Amino acid sequence: MEWEADEKEIKAAGAELLPDGRRGLRIHGWEIESSNRSCLTSLNLQTWEEKLETSHLPEMIFGDSSLALKHMSSGTKIHFNAYDALVGWKKERLPPVEVPAAAQWKFRSKPFEQIILDYDYTFTTPYSGSETVETGREAESEGSGCIKWEECEEHINVAALASKEPILFYDEVVLYEDELADNGVSLLTVKVRVMPSCWFLLLRFWLRVDGVLMRLRDTRILCTFSENTKPVILRDISWREATFKALASKGYPSDCASYNDPNVISQRLPIVLHMTQKLKTPDSL
Repeated sequence: MEWEADEKEIKAAGAELLPDGRRGLRIHGWEIESSNRSCLTSLNLQTWEEKLETSHLPEMIFGDSSLALKHMSSGTKIHFNAYDALVGWKKERLPPVEVPAAAQWKFRSKPFEQIILDYDYTFTTPYSGSETVETGREAESEGSGCIKWEECEEHINVAALASKEPILFYDEVVLYEDELADNGVSLLTVKVRVMPSCWFLLLRFWLRVDGVLMRLRDTRILCTFSENTKPVILRDISWREATFKALASKGYPSDCASYNDPNVISQRLPIVLHMTQKLKTPDSL
């Protein structure tokens, strides 16, 4: 999605566009940058297969695409990329979603090849983002003790985000996608928008195995700016899923054409997991 920010609004918000043709802006001590690049080449894909120790990867991986939100003075960086998401897929190792026998042929890469779906071909991931602390010398990964998410009772007020506040920056980054051999869709994307009072993002994994299952895993992160206090960074994680059969039993349509937009059906899918967390940030944030 293209965007055009009003220069006066950007300046009035105390923000500035990133230099050197980079896509994003700086605002309230944060540098927010997105990058949309082409799919991995076959050579890079082979490297990923070796590193991830698998011969199964999504059809389209945008390995150099990313979204990064970095707090400049503390070095705290929240970022999103396909590789870390696929590491999560590999670790979770969900059992493969059962498909009707008549549909199994669609997964064949060669005629008359025997089909053994012994891995999670949907590439479902529990990934909710990566965190690092970048100092002048090195970047410390999550788990180093510098950054930690803690469960909390606060909630993200999504309705309040629909205010008339101007959007200074918006972008959507596709991390990977697979059409499941024309048998559905598996898609991981991250969207970000920056307003004068906050930045907000949605990381979404969307799965539809036609006639069988739908799955939605959403991570929403909100950072509100404040002149006098440390910013509050909340993360809302929700997982929803249902079979087509279960939806039909509740009176919802059972045809695949009715489920092309995850926004439309998200409220129909029962919640499997939901939690809200707060980022425990360094004192310099």
